Order: sequence, then structure tokens, then C-alpha cells
Amino acid sequence: MLRKSFNEKWSFSKGTISFSLSRSAPEMEITLPHDAMVLEERDQDCGNQHNTGYFPGGNYTYKKKWYAPKECENKNIVLEFEGVYMNAMVYINGDFAGKCPYGYSNFYVKANRFLKWGADNEIKVLVKNGAEPNSRWYTGSGIYRNVNMMIGELLHIKEDGVRITTPDIAEDQAVVETSTVVRYDGIATQKAYVLTEIKDADGSIVASDKTPLTIFSGESVTVRQRLYVQEPKLWSVDEPNLYYCYSKILVDDKVVDEDRNHFGIRKLQLDTQHGLRINGEVVKLRGACIHHDNGVIGACTLERAEERRVEILKEAGFNAIRSAHQPISKAMLDACDRLGMLVMDETFDMWNSCQTEYDYGLYFQEWWERDVQAMIDKDYNHPSVIMYSIGNEIREVATGDGASMNRQIAEKLRSLDGTRFITSSVNGWLCIMDRLGEIMASFAGENKEAAASAEQPDSNEINTVMTTLMGKMNQIVKHESVGAVTEEAFAAVDFAGYNYMNGRYEMDKELYPNRIICGTETMPNDIDINWRMTKANSHIIGDFVWTGWDYLGEAGIGKIDYTLDESKAIYGPYPWYVAYCGDIDIIGNRRPASYYREIVWGLRNEPYIAVQRPQHYNQKFMKSAWSWSDSISSWTWPGSEDNAVKVEVYSDAEEVELLLNGDSIGKAAVGEANRFKAIFDTVYMPGELTAVAYVDGEETGRMVLKTAGTGLELKLENDRDELRASGADLAHIMISFTDENGVLQTAEDRKVSITVEGPGTLQGFGSANPKSQENFYDTERTTFDGKVLAVVRSIMEAGTITVTASAEGCAPKSIMIQVL
Repeated sequence: MLRKSFNEKWSFSKGTISFSLSRSAPEMEITLPHDAMVLEERDQDCGNQHNTGYFPGGNYTYKKKWYAPKECENKNIVLEFEGVYMNAMVYINGDFAGKCPYGYSNFYVKANRFLKWGADNEIKVLVKNGAEPNSRWYTGSGIYRNVNMMIGELLHIKEDGVRITTPDIAEDQAVVETSTVVRYDGIATQKAYVLTEIKDADGSIVASDKTPLTIFSGESVTVRQRLYVQEPKLWSVDEPNLYYCYSKILVDDKVVDEDRNHFGIRKLQLDTQHGLRINGEVVKLRGACIHHDNGVIGACTLERAEERRVEILKEAGFNAIRSAHQPISKAMLDACDRLGMLVMDETFDMWNSCQTEYDYGLYFQEWWERDVQAMIDKDYNHPSVIMYSIGNEIREVATGDGASMNRQIAEKLRSLDGTRFITSSVNGWLCIMDRLGEIMASFAGENKEAAASAEQPDSNEINTVMTTLMGKMNQIVKHESVGAVTEEAFAAVDFAGYNYMNGRYEMDKELYPNRIICGTETMPNDIDINWRMTKANSHIIGDFVWTGWDYLGEAGIGKIDYTLDESKAIYGPYPWYVAYCGDIDIIGNRRPASYYREIVWGLRNEPYIAVQRPQHYNQKFMKSAWSWSDSISSWTWPGSEDNAVKVEVYSDAEEVELLLNGDSIGKAAVGEANRFKAIFDTVYMPGELTAVAYVDGEETGRMVLKTAGTGLELKLENDRDELRASGADLAHIMISFTDENGVLQTAEDRKVSITVEGPGTLQGFGSANPKSQENFYDTERTTFDGKVLAVVRSIMEAGTITVTASAEGCAPKSIMIQVL
């Protein structure tokens, strides 16, 4: 059955229970997807605390009227919910029709039995996200992904009923196997044909097959077909060629139902000699862990927002993402398929042991098989998905029961999809948390004083413990007990997912010669060390940094603290709301760590300059294991003239030279032997700061930073000039302050006001400031390091959107966007 958007004309209100004698909550008309959490006022006393960035949860009601035509009475009608956070309960005309506790699963509700034909019907969705905390990060609330309706005949293709594989691939021909599940809810025996056509990107039919079918009342029948594509164009990261499968049911040569799916022809291999191969070529995973929120628009999953994230991540050098720590959206998968980004899709952040008081662990035992099924159904035809993770840092994985559950989940996935590889993302620290004191004492050995001080850590919160023992991380994970307690879990999967266990990468090659390893979650500062080992060892297939894109929640985990009060805790107190540890900030700008990583990967020849904020020169600070230096790429520091400053230069060359206004400050060795970094102490003077890289005395690249002048202008950069009148298309407008020559004014932060006129609305507005107290839904926001992002959403009308930005001290600027 074909999907049709069911996102329009919903009403939204707070609360999920109303009584006839009480005043009902006010309703507002909305278009889905919709995130209710991002519209809440942040509260430093809310139960979610730092987990969600002090955004409270809540209970919400979504309602929609739908007229059911009389002629649809003998059709099959299904509602699809791509994601509702969390505890969704669906009612049709007041009758319970379905539910889904897990906030990330795609689920279906068959509507026929509840509908009134030739009349209006009420679809109501209650969202119960008021129990706090129920997640370790920002989740959003409500129907934050798409809702679709499918209307088909009684003889129809089941939802997610078409599966496509490419089991045999040669240069001249590829075998494409399809299985199509046909369902019949009629009475009389039906004879039909299943027609499958494969089309290329130009729309030309490259293969087809027509298979007869006899089906009886109440049956579901699987029709398997084997097709042959000549001279196939393979799907890969560099050439993401897609094919399109058109599936039709024919009765008396008439199409009674159809479905469309895209897929890619590609071959996956995994072994210790070569590592991961795609189409016969070795691929090392340059991976980014990402959460699911979209920054200033919260958890709202709109296709263009997901696509933009993939575009920017790929431009930064990443070739893979890990969906941390929940099933990824359909929109993100579609973008990864089109753009060439590999995906590790992850199931859960907890099993039967909760990570927070009210999370999915309460429902896991009853629901996990259905949620695994939903993820596989969603992912199966997407060529970007090459591996699954069955859990992240699961607390019980080192126990006998946990290892048994680990095996059960892995086998369930294999029974549903034998075409992809499976891992479990294990944190060895968690597995020996109750023995940390004992293990640390064993390191002290004969040193009785050290042994006496090696106490069990006060906190059981994993991020806090890892930061507290940051200098001993490799020593701890190398302990024999870590290998012993994780052995059974890793034996049940195709490759071992090591979270923060790079200390075992090379030693486990000897201990477990048949084990393949992937750094499923790693520290940002370890990328050069990890990448050296990844390149040198075929059994190590890649590295996934925490994290590729900054995110809401886990507030302040990457912060640099200069105040004693804040430095007492790894997480930031209110008003911190952003993790502040991403290579890319929440509005889509690359931070210095991103350019460092690009150089380590060998993808950038030019050096890169990052300047530590001079106001904090030599000031004592506290950082976490996920912190980068407090630096930006700017040479505009008014008020710091003649003050000392530290300048970081990243390069893969032999040496770099730093020049200020043409005068050499000095040279320093860089490259792999020096961790690709040199730090210069100098004095801030306005002008030009230049870094020049040399190999064998010859210049190989340079970068220049210029001090901004006295002028102040607004600059608006739009990622799209045209939008579809779909009610869900987006334009991202980066608003910056520059001088008269276009140099970014990083030191002139101030409020920017925005207006949106025409067939569009302001979906979100905000900066990358990790502890702003402003709201994403206001029309006035303060820039951070000179920038702020406005996200404009089209409505279902054609016309011209005019976006105008204004700020004190400079002329307003406008741009126009066509809605077609």
C-alpha cells in the first residue's frame, strides 16, 4: 500500500485526561511532526534535570478529524506512526485502537473496525511523557515524526511487505531477489499476479518479473521473485547509486494495489584479514555518534533537517553514523541512502535494568521483540544500513542473564535479517563498576598508601566515574577482568563494539585472534591514537566519536569550567542545556575539533588555526573526558590587546610556522609524531595571523585569520531558495555579523530580531550558546560567536516568503524564498 501524509490539521493540547465538568485545555492547530518538549519553559527544578537540558516532560493530547468515505468501507485502512515519544495510546472514535511504549519505534494501527463510514471520525493520540526522568538525553515529546495513512484494497501488499536483497553481484550482472507479502481480507478465493519492476535513476525499467498468485480468505502469502540487472551500478559511499522497486498486484490486468521502495546493489564482507569491505574494497569507518534531535527545532523530524545534518557530516569527512542510542528515523535513512552515508542502527540504551527511573526498561521484557521487528522492517531495504547494534552500555551484559539476553536479541535480529552485521556496544567500565576499587588497589601493588586510597568511586554514574578516573582509563580497561566479563557478550555478535576501550584494541588481537573490533564510542581527544591503530590493524574497522553533532541534553558534558561551583559536577547546572561536545555545533557550524579530525583522517592538507579565548589565559579550569579546548577560529579579541594568548595549529605536515602581521612567532613540529598539533604562546595584536605548513622545507598549505574591522553588517546565508508547499519543507538561514569586508564579527554578539512573511512559519530560532536562557520559539535571539540560525518551514500554499533580520547598530537584511 502506498503511504499518504496524514500530518495536516491536528489539534494539540496539554494533558491527557479531561472531564465533562472541568474546563478542557486550550487547543491549537498544528501540522505534524511536532515536538511539545521544545515549547515548554525550561525548569531548573524539573525531574529531568541535566538529562534533557532542564526541559520538562509532560502529557499531551493530539486529535484529528477524518471523514471516512462510504466507498472505503471495503478497503484496508492503516495508520502509520513513525515515532511518538513516549507511551503513545491511540483511540479512534473513543475506542482504544493501539499503543506503543517505545518512543522511537515505527508502529501501525489498523483502523477499519473503529471507523464510521460516510461520517467524520476522531483520531486521538495520548502521549504520556510526564514521568521524569525517562532518558539520559533530550528526547522531545509528542508526535515528533511523520504520521501516514495507507488505503488499500482487501487484497493488498502488507505494510513493510516488500523486502529486497542482492545476493549475487558481478560486474556484468546482479541478482535481485524480492519477497512480497500479499494479504487478503476478502471472502472468495482470489487469483492475481504480482508484477515487480526495477527501474534505474533515469526511470528506465532494467528488470521485471510477473508471478501468478492464488490466495484464500484471511491468508498472507509471500511471493518470491528473482530478477537480473545487467551492468549494475553499485551503491557505495562515494557513488550512492539507487534503484527503485515498483511492486504491483494485478487482477484482470488492473492494478489493485502497489508499493514503491528504493534500494542499492552492494556487497558486504567482514573478516579479520581485510576488515570491512564494501563491493570488495576495504572501508575504514570514520564514524559519528549522533542523537536524534535537530537543535533549534528540537526533536521534530523533518526531512530537510535530517538531510542537512547528513550533508554537513559528510562534508566534514564522516562516512558513517551510529544512531545513539535508538532506532534512527526513516527521513535520516533516506538521506543517508541518497548521499552515501553508512549507518549503524542501534536498538536500545537499556534492557531490563533501567538507566533512569522511568525509562523503557520498565517495558523492555514485554516489548523488545516487537521493537526489534519494527527496526528491521524499517531498515531492511536501505543500503546505507550495514550493521545493527543491539544495545548501548547495557548494565547487565556482563552477567549470565545479561549474556543470555544479548544472545537472544542477536539471534532475533539474524532471524529477521541475515544480510547485515551485528554488534553490541559494550562499555567495559560498566561491566566492572562494582569492582573498580578492588581493581585500582591491585594497580597499587606494594604501595600500601596508594592501595589504601584506591577506594570504590562514590558515584555509579558512568560518565562521572570515567571523568574522575580519566588518567587511568586505559589501565583499567586492560585489566583481565574486563576481558573475562565481556567475553560471552562479544562471542554472540559478528564484531565487538568497544565503548571507550581503545586500550584493548591491540592486546585483544592476541587474546582473541578471531575477534573484529569497532570503536563504537570514543573520546574526541583520542582520534589520532585510535586512527593510527585503525589504519594499522585489519581487525579494527573504524571509530565512532562521541559525538559528531552537538545535542540537547546531557547538559554541559563537554564544558570547560572556570568556576569552582560548576566544576564540582560533570554536568552543567541550569541554564546549561546543550552537551557542548560535538564536532559540529547544534546550528550546523564546524568546531575546531572537526577540522582536527579531518586532518588526522588525511582529508585536509591546509593547516587549521584555533585560538583559545584570551580572557581565560592560564586560568585554572575543569574539563571532562569529552571536552575540547575552549577555542574558536577567530583573531578578533577587542579588549585583549597586548595580552597573552594561546594559538593551536593543527596540521599533518612536518612543521608549521606561525606569523603575526608578517613577523614569525616561531616554528614547531607537528604531524602524527606530535599528535598533529602545535601550541604557540603569543600576544594578541589586531591584524593577520597566518599558519604555514611545511614538508621538506616546502610550503604545503596555509591558513589566515584576519581581525574584523569596525563595521557591523548582517549577513544572511540561505541553504535553499525554493521550498515545496508541503507544510514540512525547510530553509535554514544562518545569520551572522560581519565587518565591512565580510570578516566574521565574533566579538559583537547582540540580539537579532526576525520576521517571516508569506507562506511560511518560523520553526526554530537559536544559537550554539550552550547555556542560553532564551527560547527557540521566540522571534528574538542573541548570537553566539557572531552567529544565530533561523529555520523557516513552508505551509501548504505557494508564494514568496520574506525573511527579515534586524539588530541594533546595523541595517536590516532580507531574503526571499519561493514556495512552489
